[in-house]
Amino acid sequence: MGKITGFMDYDRKVADRRAPEERLKSYKEFELPVLQEDLKTQGARCMDCGIPFCNTGCPVGNLIPDWNDHVYRGDMTAALESLESTNNFPEFTGRVCPAPCEASCVLNIDNNPVSIKLLEKNIIDIAIETVGLPPRPAARKTGKRVAIIGSGPAGMATAQQLGRAGHAVTLFERDDRIGGLLRYGIPDFKLSKSLIDSRMEQMKAEGVDFRTSVHVGVDLSVASLQSEYDAICLTGGSRAPRDLQIKNRDVNGIHFAMDFLTQQNKRNAGDTVPKEVAILATDKHVIVIGGGDTGSDCIGTSNRQGAKSVTNLEIMPRPSDERAPHAPWPLWPLLLRTSSSHEEGVNRDFAVSATAATSQDGKITDLECVRIKFENGKIENVPGTEFTLKADLVLLAMGFVHPEKPGMLEELGVELNGRGNVVVDENFMTSVSGVFAAGDMQRGQSLIVWGIADGRKAAKGIDEYLTNKVSELETPREAGIVR
Repeated sequence: MGKITGFMDYDRKVADRRAPEERLKSYKEFELPVLQEDLKTQGARCMDCGIPFCNTGCPVGNLIPDWNDHVYRGDMTAALESLESTNNFPEFTGRVCPAPCEASCVLNIDNNPVSIKLLEKNIIDIAIETVGLPPRPAARKTGKRVAIIGSGPAGMATAQQLGRAGHAVTLFERDDRIGGLLRYGIPDFKLSKSLIDSRMEQMKAEGVDFRTSVHVGVDLSVASLQSEYDAICLTGGSRAPRDLQIKNRDVNGIHFAMDFLTQQNKRNAGDTVPKEVAILATDKHVIVIGGGDTGSDCIGTSNRQGAKSVTNLEIMPRPSDERAPHAPWPLWPLLLRTSSSHEEGVNRDFAVSATAATSQDGKITDLECVRIKFENGKIENVPGTEFTLKADLVLLAMGFVHPEKPGMLEELGVELNGRGNVVVDENFMTSVSGVFAAGDMQRGQSLIVWGIADGRKAAKGIDEYLTNKVSELETPREAGIVR
């Protein structure tokens, strides 16, 4: 390991940010650069534990103690090799992953973990700045063809792994650009889209064929893909949004969060959003329903658009400021989390349920709400706690319920579980032979890092199916065992 007493000698450090009033003027990323010397001291804080819980807390099995030590010693080449051995896209996870690795770090026993996410982000950023992303094409081709449907993190990871194994991979995307929710769901101020473009260029050089604006199951039948390709992998995500069942739900001014976020990302990319369908928070009282990452993204975007006010409603009770006894270390702590978007201005309220929308001339003017309580596992309204909020725009950020079923899934007839997700076996194959699934489409709504992990596992399953032998592709479990 690096410095034996590093965790006692150095304080935890995260990246500094531009002031909220400054970053609200831009959609660019706002974290400030970190000095190389600061990265070394943060790497020195790693204790090189006998059992590195960070390693098992990470869904892709990142070899965290290894690259912490490499950074401490100033060997960024070795750090990059270690990082990329388990994670195809650390520039994504280093920005938008909630870092379960830090939650399980031994130093997090007293809420002072190693700055793993900071190190991960800077290892790959320094590499991109100095040497770029050199392609790693397969030494020889297998002659097998694979179609991957959906270009989010699971689809991209599956495609890259299979391309490097020598298979001819075609990645289909129904949107006009590659990336899925990385592209159109996450705001640019959290994830610069140039990073997706750079990875896409690397994957093209590795032999992956990208086809955008192709909606499989609508523009192109699944049957035609089955006849043309040796295997198919479904990575279309969980895109059916959870709706709000309230009186007057259909009034103008209530929108799903993803529609709102997608439009702004398109504007940032230089596209024009027609005025008649534009969803804007400018000079409006905005209410965001849902307290997760998507809700936070809506808050940050609304403030950048110049909202008069932003209120965030969450149906669950306010989380604790301290780790709850039922979720001890190294489990993920259920704590009140304040995102960068929260810092920029929002009124947060918990244990609240919306009941009705009030409108004038077909447009929403107010949102009627009531406070709720949880009794015997049920949600009950608290009598006498009704209140009304001014609302010109309501954004529904309450998560997703399951993959979209019309078209591709219905045509294939794959088995679905009780929650509407695609059922897969231990090799990530669906009930239809030769058809696999990875990411949110089979897992349900989850994290980017889980999408990458599932993509790597599915790629191994597909490789073994195509070659009829044990695959040499690494999966997260194998990569994350021990050093």
